Amino acid sequence: MACSVKNISVTFDPLNESNTFTNGDHLSGRVTLEVAKETHINKLFIKAKGKASVLWSENYGKNNVVVYYDKETCFKSIQYFIQEQKTEGQDGYSLLTNECGQCYSRIVEPGTHVYPFTFQIPHQDMPASFKGYHGKVVYFLEAKLCRSMTLPKKDKVHFNYVPRGDMSVPDLMMSQHGYKEKKMKLLTSGSVTMDVHIEKMGFHLGEQMTVKIDVVNNSSRTVKPKLVLYQKQSFFASKKKTVRTKELLKEKGDPIKPSTKETVTKVLNIPTDISVSILNCRVLKVEYRLKVNLDIKFAYNPEIKLPVVVLPVCVTQEDKDLMNIDMGNGFESWTSKQADLIN
Repeated sequence: MACSVKNISVTFDPLNESNTFTNGDHLSGRVTLEVAKETHINKLFIKAKGKASVLWSENYGKNNVVVYYDKETCFKSIQYFIQEQKTEGQDGYSLLTNECGQCYSRIVEPGTHVYPFTFQIPHQDMPASFKGYHGKVVYFLEAKLCRSMTLPKKDKVHFNYVPRGDMSVPDLMMSQHGYKEKKMKLLTSGSVTMDVHIEKMGFHLGEQMTVKIDVVNNSSRTVKPKLVLYQKQSFFASKKKTVRTKELLKEKGDPIKPSTKETVTKVLNIPTDISVSILNCRVLKVEYRLKVNLDIKFAYNPEIKLPVVVLPVCVTQEDKDLMNIDMGNGFESWTSKQADLIN
């Protein structure tokens, strides 16, 4: 016997080419249902959800492999087109209505039926979309159709979420500083000191970071400053943690001769194709560090690490005013459009 439901699909109207949304944006779309014959529907709804999950395994001995898994719901919102009959003790619910303000019928005739919807992305603090070594953060829309005596039919589509970057947080604007001194011992004498400064902690994607390194080389060896910007991914499950790192940028300074004092300045461009920092998720973190060391032959290299927070692309007031005039889509749409640069 032919199936009465031929297809169910969910689509949405993108604000930009990368399907990126941010806090407060309205996400509008439609569920399209195609049926071959008259069909009775028990329940039809659309769900918007954000979810973080991690998964990895570790070997303990020859035949002992332990799998670690955990997940966290970032947000969830459900809108019903058709809901099951209310049963005793069930909480109240609201239904979406058609353009005439009427409830959708449980009986649908053969043909194609379209159910429009609109969600607003919450203003709450949520992690950005991300895919890493052992975990990910995903945001999606899922439509589900339930009928009697048959398996539910579903369709799902993903969208990218990037939170707003808030440079008004005091710690992000605080200058970062690290100091290290090394006394020489083996086949040499004297000491080397390194003083590293960056103007703040928070940097937007594509922004320049100026690194100032004051080096006092009171030793008999030549030293060379080296800089690395790297990403640190941490995953958590069952009270266990696993970490992966990835180097993003490398820079070297000129050699600094013995008995010399010198200031080295390097400008690093924060890449536009990396994830923003994720510091607000229970099961995973995405952090960034600036590592500066002095390369000294036949000696342990002194090293300084400074935290860096990577934020979404900055939108200025001038950009906001311009896009409001030219596009008429509001600040939220322009913010989302700027987020294309990170995908």
